[in-house]
Parts: sequence; C-alpha cells; structure tokens
Amino acid sequence: SNVKQNEFDEWLTENYVLPYNIEFIYRMEYIESDMNYYLVPAEYEKSIQIAKLMIHLCLQAYDEVTGSKDFIKTYFPKMIHIIGSAAYRNNGTMVLGTAEGGLKITLYMINSLQLDPDYLNEFYFHTMHHEFAHILHQTKPYSSDFEMISGSEYVKDSWNSAFASDKEALQKGFITPYGASEPNEDFVELLSTYITNTPKFWSDMLKTAGKDGSAIIQQKFDIVYNYMKNTWNIDLDELRDIILRKQGEIDELELDTL
Repeated sequence: SNVKQNEFDEWLTENYVLPYNIEFIYRMEYIESDMNYYLVPAEYEKSIQIAKLMIHLCLQAYDEVTGSKDFIKTYFPKMIHIIGSAAYRNNGTMVLGTAEGGLKITLYMINSLQLDPDYLNEFYFHTMHHEFAHILHQTKPYSSDFEMISGSEYVKDSWNSAFASDKEALQKGFITPYGASEPNEDFVELLSTYITNTPKFWSDMLKTAGKDGSAIIQQKFDIVYNYMKNTWNIDLDELRDIILRKQGEIDELELDTL
C-alpha cells in the first residue's frame, strides 16, 4: 500500500516480519475487517502497547518453551489484525477474537487496553492461545477419545444460555460455558484456561466443579496435556510457568516508546 511508513511500521518489520514472518496490522483496512459490525480503529499508542505485549506474553513464551522461533514462525497465523472497538454477535455476546483458517487472528477492544494481567487474559491472551491451539489441532489431530468423554453433553450454539452460571458448566465437566459448544472448542478452552492462570486458580475451578465435574475435566485435560507433550513436545506446566513469570514482568516493559 502507499501509506507512508512510520517509526512503528519499521519497528513491526524488525520485530514481527523478519523474526516471525507475521504481519501486524493496526490501521483499519476495511477489506480485512468484518463489515457486520460498526468498528473503530485502534489508537496508535495502544497499538504499540499490544504489539509489545503480544511478543512478550505470547510469542516469546512459545519461543522459550520450544527453544527457538521456528515453532511460531511455522505455525502461528501470518497476520494479526487489531481493532479499537468491541464487536458483538447477534445473540448479544461479545466477540473477543476471530481466526480465519489459521491465517489471521483479529483482536478487538484494543482501545480499552489495561495493563492488568487478568484483564489482558480475559480480553486478548486467552483468545490468542485459544485460536493458536485450534491451528495446532487442525495441523495434527488429537485423540478421538477426547470427544467421547462429554459425548452428547455438547450444546452447540446455545452455550451462552445452556448454563445458569460458570459454576454449572464446571459441574457438568466443562471448563467454560463456551467449551460446551463442541469438542474442538472444549479442547482449546482447556488449554488456554490452563496456561494463562495460576495452579491455585485451576485447583479452585476443579473444587467448584465438584467430584463428578472435576473428574470429567481432569480426564479431558490429561488428553490435552499428553497431546501437547507427545505431538509438539510442549509441556503445558512449563509453558504455564513461563507465561505466569512473563505476566509478572509487565511493569518492567517499556511499552510507550519504540
């Protein structure tokens, strides 16, 4: 395009394109965004912050656990597209991110960015890990035993009304209500919830799930854990430790200058 390259564009070439072959798009390219929503571009300062956080909390975490940048370079979506405002589905639930066939991830609500780890996970990083996990299982499938565990309990599109609360979803053996929509969503929700939260948070969720719910969740998570270990040589406990450590380093990052 004939948009003049600024300092941030040069930084993105240096930090995304060259090391990872990822294009980071922060200008609103109308062709790239879903026209069903009324959307607002991401602010320049916030775009820089999320671009730096993405490298620190996501890309470099996988680099560290795998020992090189090759894993991200090979499997991560080739394009990250950020949008300033929120997008809503027609059932009133908010879209946190979308992924298209493993090629592109779109993140919304960048203009509301807060540097609190819980907020970052809720609105951006849980989604990033969720969408990346979809690419991994689409590349190398997980065991079909997984979907037998909750079998007929999946609720398809009615996940947002199927449970009175998150607690009820847990008691039925689903780590999140969205995980109850279908097996692939369940699989990636287990993975992304596990690696972005503390061991205590996870064990509290299992307590809330009760004896039956936690047994189902644990049985499914064992498949997720073994899949990542055996198929990709990634230990999810190690990845979680790295992510939690990196979450603790956010305050030390220089997020406002390039």
